[in-house]
Amino acid sequence: MNILITGATGFIGTRLTLKLAEEGHCVHALYRSEEKAKAIAHPNVSLFKGDITDYRSIEKAVKSCEVIFHMAAYARVWAKDSDTFNRINVQGTVNVMDAAQKEGVRKIVFTSTAGVLGPSFAERVSENTERTTKYFSEYEMTKALAEEKMSEYIRKGLEIVVVNPTRVYGPGILSESNGVTKMIKLYFEGKFRWIPGNGKSIGNYVYVDDVVEGHILALEKGRSGERYILGGQNISYNSFFEQLAGLTGRKLRMIKLSLSLMLGTSYLFLLRTKILGTPPLITPNWVERFLHNWEVSSDKAIKELGYHITPLDIGLRKTLNWLKE
Repeated sequence: MNILITGATGFIGTRLTLKLAEEGHCVHALYRSEEKAKAIAHPNVSLFKGDITDYRSIEKAVKSCEVIFHMAAYARVWAKDSDTFNRINVQGTVNVMDAAQKEGVRKIVFTSTAGVLGPSFAERVSENTERTTKYFSEYEMTKALAEEKMSEYIRKGLEIVVVNPTRVYGPGILSESNGVTKMIKLYFEGKFRWIPGNGKSIGNYVYVDDVVEGHILALEKGRSGERYILGGQNISYNSFFEQLAGLTGRKLRMIKLSLSLMLGTSYLFLLRTKILGTPPLITPNWVERFLHNWEVSSDKAIKELGYHITPLDIGLRKTLNWLKE
């Protein structure tokens, strides 16, 4: 099968590209960086230099492709140009959909984020949860807008499945989208010692290979117009680091930072950004995320797709072994 992957050199994209190539598929990989493209070198991978904001480059890359995995996105905390998130995550998605429609692509799997569904309250978040809070980042908001655009193209006849990964970790490029693994690495090196708030905030952590497999299952079995949460284990910060300490044999003394202190510090980061133009490590909106729990349910993906969740202790052990190597 001929498959186009946008974001092919990203954290998840790299592993998906190589897995599909190993399975014998002909992968068209849209890439920007020559250096990053070296990681996906394979006889079954054809490289197409371009960008989802450049329609012509997508048009060339999608030629003869039956399906698309649209994974490319701007997933950082901040952008110097406020329109960057919209230009890449929304308009870039429109470009991909337009090219797909013109080429007669059979099916598209769009990588969104579980963050669009919002935090959890009385129950775990599912695909049908209605968001009741504001968006805590431009990334979340523009991914939600991109999902809305999908509905328009589904009405036009495109077959589109949306997947919503949670906090992904595991072996791979230590990029902006692999922040959890960067945190694990720093802890292993004795350089990460802080926990937000009282540490009781719950998040969901998913092993990268589960997400890769979830994408393939979404292509094979996913229903058009549906979204599927690709999650892992729900766990608090306190329990996460306790488990990490047990696996590494390093019981670091963790410092619990009050959210008021973190909020004040985030404003100082923004001030520094205005003066020096350097990206902030964290923003006020991002700090607000720590006020909430982010528990999710992947039951729909498990039942409909046959999705499998790697237990956190096993996923962490694999990640630590990779870091040691």
